Amino acid sequence: MRVDLNADLGETVDGMPTADDEALFAVVSSANVACGGHAGDENSMREAVARAARFGVAVGAHPSYDDRAHFGRVRRDPEPLALRADVTAQLSALVAAGADVRYVKPHGALYHAVVDDADQAWAVVAAVADLSAALGRPLPVLGLPGAITAAAASAGLPFVREAFLDRGYTAAGGLVPRGEPGALLEDPVHVAERAVRLVRDGEVVAIDGTLVAVDAASLCLHGDSPAAVAMARAVRAALDDAGVEVRAPW
Repeated sequence: MRVDLNADLGETVDGMPTADDEALFAVVSSANVACGGHAGDENSMREAVARAARFGVAVGAHPSYDDRAHFGRVRRDPEPLALRADVTAQLSALVAAGADVRYVKPHGALYHAVVDDADQAWAVVAAVADLSAALGRPLPVLGLPGAITAAAASAGLPFVREAFLDRGYTAAGGLVPRGEPGALLEDPVHVAERAVRLVRDGEVVAIDGTLVAVDAASLCLHGDSPAAVAMARAVRAALDDAGVEVRAPW
């Protein structure tokens, strides 16, 4: 058994980190690095690149709406060409910071928008395709299936599905919206058990008790939650104990 473990990192706001990146880089296999849209700056990107090299962690770009005021968590309806330009600028900033970008995962509200909005999905994929052409290799897109899946396929880019360890699921297989009961999980033991079950059985228990089938190659933990480090360490230990190899697929 093998799985990727990813976390959103490099999310500094006004120069202040929102997570214990040093501790999290030590246990994850892939880092979704903020590249200036919702958080992050040149210094934080360079620090993330250096940490990734030190810990042997794959670097992924984590672009978002240009919305630092709301941490990229408010849905917007930008013109597709404008969104493409914004995402391109963020990807370029991470490359300029020295990153060997291996994949791209949209952040926050943009992450959810590209599931059901074909125009926004196209814009994100177009930016990823442009960088792929510049690098000479197709960059996978990481996320939940939907419009982004078809957009990636049309551009010849791999799509990799992920599951969330610290977010509640609905019976329909979606995530419980932030702010609603059950949206966020913070118990390291429960989250670690969920990780092993996802890898071993391909399922997660929704907030109403329904079993939801999830076929995911990567598992995500949010770095900015209060219990992030404890959960990450518990998850990594549980996966190791279960004989699951934690390794980046990129």
